[in-house]
Amino acid sequence: MSQSERTSVPVGERLRAHLAIARLDHSIKNLFVLPGVIVPLSVDPALFNVGLVRKLVLALVSITLVACSNYVINEVLDAPFDRLHPIKKNRPAARGLVSTPLAYVQWLVMMAGGMVIAVTLSKLFALAALTLWIMGCLYNFPPIRTKDVSYLDVLTESINNPLRMLLGWYAVTSVLIPPVSLLVAYWMIGCYFMALKRFSELRELQQEGDHGVAGAYRASFRRYTPESLLVSVVFYASTAMLFLGAFIIRYRIELILSFPLVALTMAIYLRLAFQPESAVQNPEKLYREPLLMASFSATVLVMGILLFLRIPRLEQFFLPTLPTTTSSSQGTFPATGLSPAQERPVVLARRDGAVRGRTEGTGMEAAETEVTGAEPA
Repeated sequence: MSQSERTSVPVGERLRAHLAIARLDHSIKNLFVLPGVIVPLSVDPALFNVGLVRKLVLALVSITLVACSNYVINEVLDAPFDRLHPIKKNRPAARGLVSTPLAYVQWLVMMAGGMVIAVTLSKLFALAALTLWIMGCLYNFPPIRTKDVSYLDVLTESINNPLRMLLGWYAVTSVLIPPVSLLVAYWMIGCYFMALKRFSELRELQQEGDHGVAGAYRASFRRYTPESLLVSVVFYASTAMLFLGAFIIRYRIELILSFPLVALTMAIYLRLAFQPESAVQNPEKLYREPLLMASFSATVLVMGILLFLRIPRLEQFFLPTLPTTTSSSQGTFPATGLSPAQERPVVLARRDGAVRGRTEGTGMEAAETEVTGAEPA
């Protein structure tokens, strides 16, 4: 579109373009806040009340505004590169339908609106929301512009996953400390999805014959190859499952029963990445993939149920069979005198520096201990 054509864009069409660059359809990604809501509620169901529903609605509005602010600036700064892409060249900013000065105002206003709401919820929620916005700036703005650096683009974009989880968590409580193992697992799962998106994009662009287009469109593609991206996918998936396993073993052994569904969902997603014009390149369109949606829904449902379910026999099945540093020579725990088969530690860390430990005994009364200065993992 020429300069004269851009200035003659009708007001109605320009307004629709500015609404489009906010990518409200990407709000489906706000589902990533759910683990941050469900996990603390599974630990302390008393946190659920009428006031929480109001807080969650406000939190959702705040997250949407901050995320949309990042999308706006992404559209504006990526417009010159999107014009080189066979599909993204049709985006409003790439077509010249967007007023750049007005887009910058839109970017700041949406961020400010999201932060005003965030501050009313809690300081930690506001800090997480601000970090989400800052990461969007680092990802898009030169000279840092991490999206142009191979591997760093995946790592910095995917950090939004644990940030969204923290936003859900701090909308529920600012007292309980989220486990590091769960945050890292969530980050690496995001890296798995993002690396497959990059793989699908690069593979499709290269199949069109002009390898130079890929590097011109996205600078990180100058160093990526389909093979290197698939290798990174294996690393991210392995790391995610390692830390998810650490969380499960320490906090909620019942979740181990959901592993087959988790693996199935990841396998289906991997298969989709090899399809032409894959929905993996546009995650907001993944709802059109019935098999993936069925597997994902079943995974979420089963994990949600298992978070609130206790299966003592499962704990017995996974009892250690080798000596451990926590057992005495008589095979008992010094703290309570119970045998390993009788103890099941459940740790609840609080932000006041204390850790409340509850030991679930088999056929015995629960014993409680309090340790100061302990950190969750």
